[in-house]
Parts: sequence; C-alpha cells; structure tokens
Amino acid sequence: MKKILILFGHPAFKRSAINAALREAVETLEGITFHDLYAGYPDFLIDVSHEQQLCQSHDIIIFQHPFYWYSTPAIIKEWLDLVLEYGWAYGPTSHALAGKITFQALTAGGDFVNYRANGSNLFTIRELTTPYRATANLCGMDWLPPFAVLGIYRGIPKTERVRHAEDYRRTLIALRDNRLDLIQARSRELLNQSLDAIIINEA
Repeated sequence: MKKILILFGHPAFKRSAINAALREAVETLEGITFHDLYAGYPDFLIDVSHEQQLCQSHDIIIFQHPFYWYSTPAIIKEWLDLVLEYGWAYGPTSHALAGKITFQALTAGGDFVNYRANGSNLFTIRELTTPYRATANLCGMDWLPPFAVLGIYRGIPKTERVRHAEDYRRTLIALRDNRLDLIQARSRELLNQSLDAIIINEA
C-alpha cells in the first residue's frame, strides 16, 4: 500500500461545495494524509523541515487546489518556493523526491470547451499546468496529468458533485493499492478521463 499526501490549498474553502465534496470523499481513507496548508499556516510561515519530512514519508504527493489565474493559490506557490530546496529536492546529488508520483487535483470555472486552442482560454488544462510537469521532471518525480473538475462557475448539481467525488476516491484508492495503469494514465489529457479503462481489478 502506497502512502498519499494531499497538499490542499484553498483560501475560500467554506464557499466551495465541490472542494468540500472532494475532500470529504478522501480525507479519512487509510493511507491518506490530508494536509490543509491554509489551516496549518495562516501566517504563511511554512515549516520547511516538517514539510520535507512529510514528503519523504509518502509515496504520492497531490496538490489539490482551485485553478486561480491559470495557476495555484498563493500558499501553494509559497510552499514550492520554500520546500523544494536545491540540495534536497533537486541538484547533482539531491533526490529526496525521486520516483514519487505527483499530480494536481484542481477545480476550474471554465468548461472543457473553454480550455482549447480555439476556446476562450486558448490552451488546454494539460498545457497550462506544464510548470508542474517541469517541476516534477527537475525533481525526478513521476508526473501524472491533472485530475480536473471543470465548469464550476456554471454551478455543479449535487449529483454531479457526488460523481466527481467518487471518481476522486476511486483514483486515490487505485493509486494507493497499485491498481492504476500509469502508462495509460500518463497519455491522457486529464487523469479522470475514462477511469474504467485505467483502473485495474476494481472490486
């Protein structure tokens, strides 16, 4: 069983029904550490040593956040700037995160059609999250495409929120139990596309 660390960053979490649903679906799963960065560091004074120890004690690192201005909320950028130090996360002899799986679990206002070359946002979600892929590459991590829930601004009915939450739960359980086809998963634009085809031996 792999250990999963979820680094959660949402400055307005109480107003986000979809993030509440995603969080509730996974935070009590065995093998999951759900780490709310805004709750843990309301002053942004990140304990770098503690965060590095957390990362080293887990096999999979997920950044869960709303997709603000094609990026992350400020505390996640602060976390990246401080925690992924040269000489620890990367460098000629530094491989603290090497081989660990990483991806983003994000929520975005626009629909799938908006994230296209001819859409209002000009680029796909996979293209817009390229800096995270480059970061994973620099640190020797195993990058997976984002798990993305789109169309938040149009409002998501409760039944759809439940479905997305269940898909998130299924994805994490499959990763935890080594039952996700990583080769097929890497080729997808979004991790939560056609889950049935990449989850192996689901009970």
